[in-house]
Parts: sequence; structure tokens; C-alpha cells
Amino acid sequence: MTTAVAGRLKRPSWSDPRLLIGIVLIAVSVAGVVVLLRQADESHQVYQAVGTLPAGTVLSSEHLAVTSARVDPDLYVQDADALLGQVVARTVGAGELVPASAVVDADDFDGRPIAIVTSSPLSAAVEPGAIVDVWLTTEGEEGAPQSTRIGEGLVVQAVDSDDAAFGIGGAQTVQVVVPGALVETMLDAAASDGELSVVGIAGP
Repeated sequence: MTTAVAGRLKRPSWSDPRLLIGIVLIAVSVAGVVVLLRQADESHQVYQAVGTLPAGTVLSSEHLAVTSARVDPDLYVQDADALLGQVVARTVGAGELVPASAVVDADDFDGRPIAIVTSSPLSAAVEPGAIVDVWLTTEGEEGAPQSTRIGEGLVVQAVDSDDAAFGIGGAQTVQVVVPGALVETMLDAAASDGELSVVGIAGP
């Protein structure tokens, strides 16, 4: 009767190619994980709006707060000095990171803030950053009122919050950003005998 003898396991040698390949694979895996973790944790100092910044806002330090975020650094201005004095070209919401594409040099901004005094009650939706139309109502034929829209899709920069201005029949003042080509029309309307109304555009 023949008895089988179990083969004795041999301790792997450093010259064993299988051992070397295994060590290399482990090292590569560890290095890959380290790189991924570093990339995931990479953040940049950027700036966010403290409050709503309507188009036409000239940026100052009180408008901005510094924060860290994992974003493409090429899309955001990381130097505060490069932002101060710039003009917001489109409304930036409160808490929104300020992208480089949303700010321009003052000389490159075409809009001009115009004060619209209206005796018509304002909608609660008419606030800084809101989009509004401006209407002029004049006396038409036979004394009938005639309304004409003289400004469309304008951005509200500020609203007069003086309580005295909101009394019955009291005038209210709304600062709207008007394109340069429309400034003369808006000023002529403000100087006319007609009444101006600021009408908010309903959201979706």
C-alpha cells in the first residue's frame, strides 16, 4: 500500500516574478487611490454674493464673501482686487458663486440706472434682481387713458423702502437698469404728464 505524502509548501522567493507583479499591482492601486483623494479634496478660494446682486451693481467688499469650493478655477475670479469696482452684467443670486462671466469693466457695461417714480402699487415680486416692464399711461382721445409699454425685461436694481412712500396714493421709486439706447425714451417719459407703472413679470 502506497501512502501519498503532501508536498511541502515553498516560501516564495523575492526573485519569484509572481510576487514582484503582485507588489507592483498593490503599489499602483494605492497610488491611484491617493491621487483620487487629493483631486476630490482640491478646492479653490472663490467669492459668493452676500445678497442678491442685480445687474448694474458696482462690486464692493460688502457685496462679497470668501468661500472654498471644488470648482474650475478658470471660471471664477479668485482675486478680490480684480472684482472690486467691476460691474455685475447679469443678476447674481444671494449665496451664488460669482463667475467671471457675470462681471465686466464699468466702461463695458451699457446699462444705466434710472429712477422710475410710480403711484401704482408695486407687486411684492418687484424687488432687487426682479425682471419688470415699464408702462406709460397718458390721456388719449376723448380723455380715455392709453397705456404704452416703453421698457421691457428690465432689471430692478433697488426699490425705495421708505415707509412714507408706501402710503395710500404715495409715490414709490424703483431703480431699473436701462440699456443705453433706451435712456432718452425713459427720461422723456419720466418728464411727461403721464403716469409710469412698473409691472413685474410672472415666473414660470
